[in-house]
Amino acid sequence: MATYILRRLALMVPTLIGILLINFAIVQAAPGGPVEQMLARLHGITPDLQSRMGTGAEVQTSTSAASDGSGYRGAQGLDPELVKRIEKLYGFDKPAWERFLLMLGNYARFEFGDSFYHDRSVIDLIIEKMPVSISLGLWSTLIIYLVSIPLGIRKAVHDGSRFDVWTSTVIIAGYAIPGFLFAILLIVLFAGGTWLDWFPLRGLTSENFDQLPWYGKIADYAWHLVLPVTANVIGGFAALTILTKNSFLDEIRKQYVVTARAKGLEESRILYGHVFRNAMLIVIAGMPAALIGIFFTGSLLIEVVFSLDGLGLLGFQSTVNRDYPVMFGTLYIFTLVGLVLKLISDLMYVWIDPRINFENREQRT
Repeated sequence: MATYILRRLALMVPTLIGILLINFAIVQAAPGGPVEQMLARLHGITPDLQSRMGTGAEVQTSTSAASDGSGYRGAQGLDPELVKRIEKLYGFDKPAWERFLLMLGNYARFEFGDSFYHDRSVIDLIIEKMPVSISLGLWSTLIIYLVSIPLGIRKAVHDGSRFDVWTSTVIIAGYAIPGFLFAILLIVLFAGGTWLDWFPLRGLTSENFDQLPWYGKIADYAWHLVLPVTANVIGGFAALTILTKNSFLDEIRKQYVVTARAKGLEESRILYGHVFRNAMLIVIAGMPAALIGIFFTGSLLIEVVFSLDGLGLLGFQSTVNRDYPVMFGTLYIFTLVGLVLKLISDLMYVWIDPRINFENREQRT
């Protein structure tokens, strides 16, 4: 097992480099970088206004920029020395390959630099925003497991019944609806959009949160979490419920269950004393992988819709503003955490079920 762990850890390095390289190449090809945005601001033209001005304005700025010897649209009329200072400010005075190698060296030491627009270090921004994403992710994970596991067990016990059919229809329909679309529906129905005004529209706490007593703070926090957590978990029930049901069905059909029933053991004792322990192995071992999806992908648009100041909203704003240090810093951290959690997930399989041996499987392949 030690050899397998070392091999997986060694594979993380080229995986990280490959992901960063692909995204770095895509970003270099995308227009509207920080230098272009700064030049647009110096001209008093926002990037949104520039895009609305259409092709004619682009041709005009491109021609003027070419006459100034600059490759940037919007550099017309500006001192070339000023453009060079702006390039140096954002680190674009070096070729792309040199900037990429410099970034890899800094990231290896967990030095992510400073944000272009927040005037703070990237790691400080991530630490500041992380509690919001952790709150949303932990409560979503807890609710999904508390609902999906009992529901999957009951569906397995009543396989083929009306209960099994209509619950499958409901959870599959919920899985088919995108989380952000369901979030908008919740806002329209319950957050003063059109119908009711029961829940707040944005944030995790109220403005007077600090003045509330401890029980008032708990109630206010829960009140703000209802809609975003509901929107985040609506599509998460299907996979875990079906996985739990299929795991229990596989165990229920095995010979030891038939033998236990032949001996006259109670059905509840068979189900929870024998079947539950074996069927839950794959469900429990898959928890780290489930956390990856809930923390790093599922909550991004939910945070944007409900204006939750977390990592998802930070990533969205950084992408819009072309805040490259934040974009690549969060990408690096999320990818690294995801790879580590995936390794932990594989190790949990072995720890829970010693019959699994990844080293022997790799040798056979």
